[in-house]
Amino acid sequence: MSSLAAKLTETVAAAFAAEGLPPELGIVTVSNRPDLGQFQCNGALPAAKRAGANPREIAEKVAKRLQANPDFDNVSLAGPGFINLSLTDPAIAAHVDAQAEDERMGVPLANPPRRVVLDYGGPNIAKPMHVGHLRASIIGDSLRRLFLFVGDDAIGDVHMGDWGTPMGMVISEIARRQPDLPYFDPDFTGPYPNTSPVTMEDLEVLYPAASQASKADPARMEESRQATAELQAGRPGYRALWQCFIDVSIAGMQREFDALGVHFDLWKGEAAVHDLIEPMVADFQARGLAETDAGAVIVRIAQESDKKEMPPLILVKSDGAVTYGTTDLATIIDRRRSLDPALGLYVVDRRQSLHFEQVFRAARKAGLNGRSDLEHLGYGTMNGPDGKPFRTRAGGVMKLYDLLDTATEIGLKRLEEAHLAEGYPEEERREIARRVGIAAVKFADLQNNPSSDYVFDLDRMLRFEGKTGPYLQYAAVRARSLLRRAEGQGDAPGTILSAANEGDRALMLQLAQLPDAVRNAYDKRAPNELCDFAYALAREFSRFYDACHVLSETDAARRASWLGLTALTLRQLEQLLGLLGIEVPDRM
Repeated sequence: MSSLAAKLTETVAAAFAAEGLPPELGIVTVSNRPDLGQFQCNGALPAAKRAGANPREIAEKVAKRLQANPDFDNVSLAGPGFINLSLTDPAIAAHVDAQAEDERMGVPLANPPRRVVLDYGGPNIAKPMHVGHLRASIIGDSLRRLFLFVGDDAIGDVHMGDWGTPMGMVISEIARRQPDLPYFDPDFTGPYPNTSPVTMEDLEVLYPAASQASKADPARMEESRQATAELQAGRPGYRALWQCFIDVSIAGMQREFDALGVHFDLWKGEAAVHDLIEPMVADFQARGLAETDAGAVIVRIAQESDKKEMPPLILVKSDGAVTYGTTDLATIIDRRRSLDPALGLYVVDRRQSLHFEQVFRAARKAGLNGRSDLEHLGYGTMNGPDGKPFRTRAGGVMKLYDLLDTATEIGLKRLEEAHLAEGYPEEERREIARRVGIAAVKFADLQNNPSSDYVFDLDRMLRFEGKTGPYLQYAAVRARSLLRRAEGQGDAPGTILSAANEGDRALMLQLAQLPDAVRNAYDKRAPNELCDFAYALAREFSRFYDACHVLSETDAARRASWLGLTALTLRQLEQLLGLLGIEVPDRM
């Protein structure tokens, strides 16, 4: 099954072909002038250009063929050759009724399906998660859900920062504060303690102190570099202490990601590919793909078509250290060997665009990616009302769990203002508020094109009116409540009949667009397409709810039809919100 527009495209394409014209010109879209028709086709204009003919005459010939089709209520022309189409109510109802019977509501599976690795999240070991991790996590997880729904084998990788100088900074800071720990005794043979000597709260203090001290004092920075070198060389005590950082950090990350409803299949970091780096660099050099320049090993990636200077990728710096580009290349090798994906999609700040262009060019030059396409989805910044990167009122970076707690508290306030969840047990009210808060945060982000900046305003995004996550949740809860009350009076969804008024007709036409919305979001890597459709659907359902008094309708068949539309609306809203990572409360 497909969308109604896709089905009409087949019909109109056949009409173009019957006139000796390319069938691909018969693309039908939802009309941007609903006063002229429900759908439109603009193919007569390019057809005329190809054939050297009058576009109006071509449109008239195609329209004449379409007018013979009994599914069309009206076929008309506008302007130089735009074809406007409106379907009969029975044709619309038949399509939507079949959509309701379809398990996937008309959304086809990918053919063929692909294996996709999505790289998102990117938190750092020994550092608390903050709002800066929000966009990558939310966008990446929504895309993972979308790819899975379409039928791909989608794998999410958190790709932690766990192997650079920050690790040496923390190790050397602990060595200064607790030098008697066994991790620093070169003669200690183990086993090392089972319990970590530091908590996540300790690390939140230790890393800033170590970083500040290292930046202020060259000798202190040299201690950090030395500790990093010994860690990467395999010093047992340092490796054991580093593993403690990993364990407590991942426990903290999982708490934050679980609260946010974000999932990862792989919890790998840069350290996972450390052993691949040396042979990879040697291979680049052996094949003449890398050269030594001022003591550094570089890969020249500039191309004749470049319109601006493209600096080389540094594999090994002059001091012998590797770069993020080096570990990213090794990660591509690791993923190719272990997963062999058809696509590697990196959901990372757009300010890293040059970095990924360098990495991807180097990977392709060396053939490291195999059959895998590599894409960077660069997202914009989350700004405060002042237009600058979002920070707390005190000027700091807000921790993620503080943000989620704040969202829950504002959610409780909004429920009270809207007189929702009144009389519910306190535990249930807080759970509803938590879901409302998460929905507000996620939808406010995802409704924007990923590449765009947006203003983060928690008070505004937690409203129950307008284009917000809570508004969509309320629409779904309202539909569920209607079905529940219908069941209580012995009614159930039934066959969807021809429209009785503009309220149910408009809702049917909106429901029929779901496959197109999913496909557009999938092709564009753009969850905002799902947000736009979900909001439009919620608005049409609200109008339908006001225009069609479902439970008091005296005609049993009509009542069952309207309940069928309500049930399909609920299924679509739940599916769409699920793809956005938003949970719907059972009631409000």
